Amino acid sequence: MPNILYTAFDIVPSPKGASTHILHNLRGLVNGNFNVHLITPNNGLLPPEDTIEGARVTRISQDLSQHFLARAVHFGKSVLAHLALHPGYDAVHFRSIWDGFHITQNKRKFGYRTLFEVNGLPSIELKYHYPGMDSTLLAKIKEQEIATLHLADAIICPSNVTRDYIASLGLDRKRVTVIPNGVSPSDFSLTPLPLHDGRAPVLLYIGTLADWQGLDIVIKALPGILEQQAVRLHIVGRGRSRQRKMLAKQIRKLGLDDFVTVQPAVPHHEIPDLIAQADICLAPLGLNDRNVTQGACPIKVLEYMAAGRPLLASNMPIIRELVREDVDGLLFSPNDPDDLARQANLLLRDLELSKRLAESAAAHVREKFTWHESQKKLGKVYERLVPGK
Repeated sequence: MPNILYTAFDIVPSPKGASTHILHNLRGLVNGNFNVHLITPNNGLLPPEDTIEGARVTRISQDLSQHFLARAVHFGKSVLAHLALHPGYDAVHFRSIWDGFHITQNKRKFGYRTLFEVNGLPSIELKYHYPGMDSTLLAKIKEQEIATLHLADAIICPSNVTRDYIASLGLDRKRVTVIPNGVSPSDFSLTPLPLHDGRAPVLLYIGTLADWQGLDIVIKALPGILEQQAVRLHIVGRGRSRQRKMLAKQIRKLGLDDFVTVQPAVPHHEIPDLIAQADICLAPLGLNDRNVTQGACPIKVLEYMAAGRPLLASNMPIIRELVREDVDGLLFSPNDPDDLARQANLLLRDLELSKRLAESAAAHVREKFTWHESQKKLGKVYERLVPGK
């Protein structure tokens, strides 16, 4: 049975999409007869040793008073120390350069193969979380990303846009396998669209409050929707204090406090019920390098679709990889609040259109985008990575 070390600078379990992705990868690897050891940081609330999805879990303690980069560097050093003390891994699967840079540089020394799972690259994403970050530091981080990509034995990513960006850094596209995110259909039972019964329809957004998500566009669009129909906008997500304050300020400035609810992230098992209460689900991704250049595969889009809810999303390549325009959902011009409002009003007026889109989306995602399919594709990558094992 091959021994796999899976490392992730993410809290697992947590409400984040990264945690959902990791848990399904673990399940697929364990079911594929791999002996998996997951190393993640600890948030101070979870046990230092654990078992999840049949995989052993070790959580690295961290000083939460330190800034992000200090904690990331500490995590990377801890993973390297673990490898030095525990030889015998056939492959090391990692999700970031914080530990991946060291992992790839030491692969010959410790005799393992490496798999880089690229979901997001800090040289692109960090500036959205920390707007004052030094550009020289970001350039150095990008150098490490490129070096890590070139040293990795295998690379996987969730979208063709991401693969194209990786190729633009000097790598052969054939070295990169696209494995989209997925859903577990059993988690999202199909329910009829809610009856209004005198209540205001609900527009739902689930996800982080990161600047690239386009929530400012939704807020700007809301007055144009309210001109035609009373609605409620429900935002559920994790965000930094700065992001929450900016969102609250924008809502207050436009006089929308009575129409918008913002609540913290919820455990993943509560998401299906939230979606079932929605009339329209939103993915308003902004027009920026994180979405257009780096790429992503928004799990929320797939989960909205699986639950059979009308989808309104930003019209960009990472969305069109998942959604057939005017078949599975309506797509609005990125960064255009007027077009978002127009499309939302269309869905609110035309119940038959909403039903048709929702039914098509649910069937499409169940056929093309399940975690079971993602797990099979990951298994094939491992067959090439550790042949004969």
